[in-house]
Amino acid sequence: MRWLVGWSSVAASFRAGSYGPGGYGTAGAVGEPDEGRTVHPVGAQLLWGDPDPLWAVGDWRPDEIRVVSVGADTRLAVLGCCAATDEELRVGLFAARGGALRHLSAWPGSYTAVAQVARRVTVVGDLAGARPVFYTPWAGGTAYGTAALPLADLIEAQLDIGHLAALLACPDVPEALGDSTPYAGVRRIPPGHALVLREGSREITGYEPVASLAVAAPQLAPAAAVEGVRDALVSAVRARLTAPRHAPETLPPDPGPVPGMGPAERRAARGGPAPGIGADLSGGPASATLALLAAGLPGVPGTVLGHGTGAGERLLAVTFNDLTVPGRRAELERAGAMAANPRLHHVVVTGGEECLPYADLEGPLTDEPGPSLIAAPRHRRRLLSGSADHFTGSGARQVLDAHPARLADLLMDRQRRHLLRPATALAKAGGPSANSLFVPLTVYRAARRLARTPYRTGIESAADALRASAADGRGAPRSDDAASPLSISLAALSWTRPGPAARWLTGEALAEVSVRLMASATRPAPSQRPGEARASAALARYAADHRILEQAAEVRSQRLHAPFLDNQVVRACRALPESLRVQPGARATILRTVLSASGVRDLPPGWGTPSHASSTAAARAGLRQSADPLISLFEAPLLADAGLIEARTIRKALRAAAEGDPLPLDGLADLISTELWLRRLLSRRGTCWTGTAAPRQRAVAGGVVPPRRPTLRS
Repeated sequence: MRWLVGWSSVAASFRAGSYGPGGYGTAGAVGEPDEGRTVHPVGAQLLWGDPDPLWAVGDWRPDEIRVVSVGADTRLAVLGCCAATDEELRVGLFAARGGALRHLSAWPGSYTAVAQVARRVTVVGDLAGARPVFYTPWAGGTAYGTAALPLADLIEAQLDIGHLAALLACPDVPEALGDSTPYAGVRRIPPGHALVLREGSREITGYEPVASLAVAAPQLAPAAAVEGVRDALVSAVRARLTAPRHAPETLPPDPGPVPGMGPAERRAARGGPAPGIGADLSGGPASATLALLAAGLPGVPGTVLGHGTGAGERLLAVTFNDLTVPGRRAELERAGAMAANPRLHHVVVTGGEECLPYADLEGPLTDEPGPSLIAAPRHRRRLLSGSADHFTGSGARQVLDAHPARLADLLMDRQRRHLLRPATALAKAGGPSANSLFVPLTVYRAARRLARTPYRTGIESAADALRASAADGRGAPRSDDAASPLSISLAALSWTRPGPAARWLTGEALAEVSVRLMASATRPAPSQRPGEARASAALARYAADHRILEQAAEVRSQRLHAPFLDNQVVRACRALPESLRVQPGARATILRTVLSASGVRDLPPGWGTPSHASSTAAARAGLRQSADPLISLFEAPLLADAGLIEARTIRKALRAAAEGDPLPLDGLADLISTELWLRRLLSRRGTCWTGTAAPRQRAVAGGVVPPRRPTLRS
C-alpha cells in the first residue's frame, strides 16, 4: 500500500527533527511547537519539510516520485505514473500558482499532484476517484493524505456507523454518502476537486468547467469525439511504455523443471511477477484494446538489467480460464486468436474451485470496505502470472457505456429519435412477449418523468420511500429483485435508488440514511443533468472499488495500470455525444474504431460480445460452495452489533441464495465484504505513526464496535 500524507497548520514554523539518509525519518519529525511534540509516519520518505511537510509512504519506485522547484517556497510533487517532462511540470506549477489548477490534471498517466506556493498547499484529486484525497482537522490545522486509515490513526478516530449504513443502502448515491468515510472525522474530497490549504484553513474547489443546465453544451461530432478517445488512450498507454521498466525484487531461486509447470507457472508459485510490461487478455474489448495498443506502440525494450527483451516477450498477455464456469469457450478462443500476434507472449492461468469468490476469506486490511474483497484472491492468482507493470481494462464500461438515466438527458436536448434503438434493444433482450410492443413507450415515459423531475424532488422522494420502508419494517424498496434488463433500466431512470443490500438493513439504519438524503436535498442542486450525474456517481463508485482491489490483491513489485480511469481518458469519453453513447454495442464499436485507426483491423469474430454471465455464474457457484463458512461468519456479526442488520435474516438469505433463489448477489457481496473488513480492522495491531506524540491507539480506538441503534440526527 502506497500513500502520501502531509499537513498545514496555523503556526509559522515547527520544531523539525533530524532525518536519516535518503530522507527517511529516523529521529524525529514535525509536531506541535507549543508542547514540543513530534510525530511522523512509519517508514516515510520526506519530500519537503517545515512548515507544511509532505511525506511519501510505502514501496514507491524512484521514478514514481518527482519534485520540481522554481524557488525556495514554490514546488510541485507528482506521485504516480506521469508522462510530463520536468519543463511541463514547471509550466503547470506556474499555472497553479495563478489559480489554474486544471493544468495539474491534464498530463497523461495516473498520479496525485501536490503544489506548494508559500504557505498555500494544493492537493489535486483525479476525475474518476481512483486516486482520492482525504483530510481531517488536526493540531490546529489540517492533515491530508491519499489514504483514510492513516489519518484515522492520527486522530484516533472511531467508526462512522452512519457512513457504513449509507454505503450499504445507497452505494452509488453521493447525496447519501456525502464527504464522509468509514472513520469519524476523516473527510473525502469529491472527484474532480482539489483541496486548498492556507495556514491550516481549507477550501475545496472544483477544477473542471461547469456547463449550464438551461443550455446544452456544444457537442463534438462523433468522428472527432472518437478520435479524441483514441488519442487519449494511446497517450495513456505510451505513458506506461516510456516509463522505466522494472524487474521484481529478488525471488527464491527457481527449483528447475517441474512436470506440468512452465517458467511462468514456477515464477508465480514463488510469488513474483515477470519483468517488463504485460496486460490482461480476457477476450473482452477493453483489455484486448489495451493489449493490442501496447503491443504495437514503441517503448523502452526491457529493464535496465536486460529482462524482457527477448523476441515475443515484449508484452505478456494473461488470460484467466475459470474451469468452474461453463460457456466460456468462445471467449477463450477470441483471446487465443488475438494472442497469435507475434509481439504477444500468451499465458493462460487456470483456476478451479479454490479460485471461486468467497473461497478464501483471509486477506490484508484495505483502506475502506469494498465488494471486491470477496474475489481478491481470485484476481491475485491471475496477477501473479502477470508482469511488473500490468494493464487492465477496468473502468471501460463505466466511462464508455451509457447509464440508463442518460436517456433523460437526450429528452432534455430534444433528441427523442435517439431513444428508439436502445428501447428496441431492451425489448429484444427481454425476449418475445405480449408487452414487447409497449417497451419503447414505457422507456420513453420513464425517461420523460426523470427529465421533468427536479433534483430536490427526486432526492426527497427517495428519502420518503426509505423512511416509509423503515416505519413499516418491510425493508427498502426492492428495485433490484427483477433480473430483466428492462426492469433494471427502468429502476435506474431516477435521481437515486437504493442499493441491492438495502433490503436487508434494519429500519433504524434506513431511517438514518433517509435523514442524510433529506439533509442533502437542502443544499444547492448540482449543475449536472440527471444522466450525467448518475453516470459520474457510478464511475466514482467503481473507481473506489478498483482502488480497494489493488490493495487487496496486491502483488509485491507489481503495478496495476487502468488507463480508462486516467484523467485525459475520462475527459475524452465525456466528450462523446449522448446520441452515440446510448446506442447498443457502442463501447465495442468505439474501441474497434480506436484499434482500426491505430492499424489493428484483424479482430476475431464475436469481438466485443458482453461477458456478464460468467462473473455472475462464478459468484453463485462460490456462494454455493462456501455457504457454511459464510453462515458461520454471520453467527455473531459486527454489523449486527452496530445495529445495521439482523444476523438471522442474513443467514436465512445466504441459505436461500446457496439453494438457487434469485436474490441480488451484489447485495450479499456488499454485506459480506463489509463484515470481513470490519473484522480485519478490529483485529489490527499497531499504528501508522511513530514519535513522542504518536497516537497511543490505532484507528477505532478501543478495538470494538459498540452495540448501538443508529440515531436520527438533523
